[in-house]
Amino acid sequence: MSNVIVIGGGAAGMFAAIQAAEKGHKVVLLEKNEKLGKKIYITGKGRCNITNACDTEELFQNVMRNSKFLYSAFYTFSNYQVMDFFEQNGLRIRTERGERVFPQSDHSSDVIAVLKRALEKHGVEIRLHSEAKELKIEDNQIEGVILSNGKTLEAKQVIVATGGCSYVSTGSTGDGYRFAKEAGHTVTKLHPALVPLEVEESWIQELQGLSLKNVSIEIEKDGKKLYEAFGEMLFTHYGVSGPLILSASSAINDYIEKMPLQMTIDLKPALTEEQLDKRILRDFEENQNRQYKNAVQKLFPAKLIPVIIRLSGISPEKKVNEITKEERQHLVKMIKHFPLTLSHFRDFNEAIITRGGVSVKQINPSTMESKLVNGLFFAGEVLDLDALTGGFNLQIAWSTGYLAGDSIK
Repeated sequence: MSNVIVIGGGAAGMFAAIQAAEKGHKVVLLEKNEKLGKKIYITGKGRCNITNACDTEELFQNVMRNSKFLYSAFYTFSNYQVMDFFEQNGLRIRTERGERVFPQSDHSSDVIAVLKRALEKHGVEIRLHSEAKELKIEDNQIEGVILSNGKTLEAKQVIVATGGCSYVSTGSTGDGYRFAKEAGHTVTKLHPALVPLEVEESWIQELQGLSLKNVSIEIEKDGKKLYEAFGEMLFTHYGVSGPLILSASSAINDYIEKMPLQMTIDLKPALTEEQLDKRILRDFEENQNRQYKNAVQKLFPAKLIPVIIRLSGISPEKKVNEITKEERQHLVKMIKHFPLTLSHFRDFNEAIITRGGVSVKQINPSTMESKLVNGLFFAGEVLDLDALTGGFNLQIAWSTGYLAGDSIK
């Protein structure tokens, strides 16, 4: 059986190593950090959104680019097989809103513990603090890996699962892209993805920490709609974040150089403008002798009220029975189209994943093996694949890692 080296002890790398070892190969797993799965620790706010329990067909709809490339990977090792793997290895899981799957304990460390036990059970040699410096390739055949300490490990099969550029603190420094380029592969342009957005408006700082649930957003450029969705978002000192915004960032990634973009938030999506107008009228009638600033307390969270009042253009001291129909209708429009100007994406340090990577045109989708170098495989985020939030990016890692490990000759 072959000697196999897996570079990278993250989600894709660990699964590749487990699967290759289960098939009887002698596997060495290289991880430059002091522990395995550093990025898994922080995913899902430390809870680890393992996968998504949607129909397997639906996985493809949540992949932003090159979804067809994943056909073999997703069907060789589906989301249901991922759930079975973890449950059979002692991890109790549960499915939450949006079909997101989490460990019942809410601890990502339990996910890593399962993977570590599986690696040990199958005899994978885990080498921590071991950094791969370059790939050893001769005549389009992989021959091994040269480590940063100068030593060479011989192997006719190497799986590169080094992750992307996101969360640099976890060791994602883009090594895999360098390995790929040195081996003659094309690496597509890299962008931060699933990343918070900055806005131009200075009053955004007043809303820092405010979370909005059940709102809908629309993003457009010069009147052309680029994205719309419903969900939960968060205001920060520089702009906006939260699940709704992170998914939006991936959808509008092609416009990253064409900023600024216009975004509107519908703060009351359950009501039509007419229904909202009636609701405001009712509140005004109940408070008719009060000042405007004291008559909208029921409509919005406290932090939002001063900003809403300012943007509505109605004097805060004005008695509500003096507010004109035109002023009220302007207020309604503003609540249904709360305006923001998106100016920048945050950088890789805050991005959950990387968009771009090793061109999938040069990778065999049935095996994850390079079409250019025999015995060289790629898996996970290092490839030009990215998906929305909800467990889909980890599913890409598990599926491509499994397929690479399973395809070792």
